Amino acid sequence: MANPIGRVLRVDAKVVHVDIDGETVQATPRGTLFEGKSEQKNPIAVGDFVEVGLDGDPIPVERVLGRRNYLGRVASAHDPREQVLVANVDRLFLIGSLSKPGFSSNRTDRILAACVWHEIEATLVLNKIDLAAEGEVEAITETYRAIPIEVLHTCALTGQGLDELAARMKDQVSVFYGPSGAGKSTLLNRIQPGLNIKEGRISKYWSQGKHTTSYSYLHRLDMGGFTIDTPGIRAFRLYDVSAAELRDLFPDFEPFQKNCRYQNCSHDHEPDCGVADAVEGGQLAASRYASYLDMLDEIQPDLAYQPEEPPPEL
Repeated sequence: MANPIGRVLRVDAKVVHVDIDGETVQATPRGTLFEGKSEQKNPIAVGDFVEVGLDGDPIPVERVLGRRNYLGRVASAHDPREQVLVANVDRLFLIGSLSKPGFSSNRTDRILAACVWHEIEATLVLNKIDLAAEGEVEAITETYRAIPIEVLHTCALTGQGLDELAARMKDQVSVFYGPSGAGKSTLLNRIQPGLNIKEGRISKYWSQGKHTTSYSYLHRLDMGGFTIDTPGIRAFRLYDVSAAELRDLFPDFEPFQKNCRYQNCSHDHEPDCGVADAVEGGQLAASRYASYLDMLDEIQPDLAYQPEEPPPEL
């Protein structure tokens, strides 16, 4: 009998919660899954498809199937390894609160760059628009639609924008990501009441394990599809991205890069930089450029990325 394949709902310190045909089982990862993964903090993430063994107490996770995409970041300031946050998703909804907490362009730009890097479609959701300062919603929307990405406006209190948001979640695997207090769980509960407390049917394999106080969880949607509710972001830093690669994670820079004097311009200190000139001329959002420079400062100098003089004209 072949081992069953399931989708990971939740990952604890030593236990993985797996949905197999609507039944939730707890399994423990095999030690072999960690072999050759010295640069990755976690070999299994919410959204992964895994093969689960039939024998053992607890039963084992035998292997992780190939991912079509995933979202990763540097684990922490004290742990330089890559932390895989979610896997196999169709769309990331980046929830940006306009008050308590306020909107952060730096955090937003980092996550959008990661979505480009990991090939995940992204939608920016401006939540709590009822608390926005005058002109704030319009200004932020203009900046991000120019990238271009989709921008939605929501208010869980009034229900504004929820039908539009739900329509994009239907029959998709989506992830809600954003800072603590941005309203991720509130939006999800309004779209499907009680979503964050619903649990799958528990099988005979269930055993009590140590649960963390904050975790990502994949929920099945009544309208079709799945969504992943995630803990609030504290910090976000791209993993293993070079300076040469970073500039391509800002699609709105592309039209202006052809005006740079140097073909491999870093858009930082070089003269005759088309991107810097576009910011100066108001064609490119200064906040986006500031986020890029902040991320560039975190990357170790790349010796192959020194400016090169253009070839002489013949």
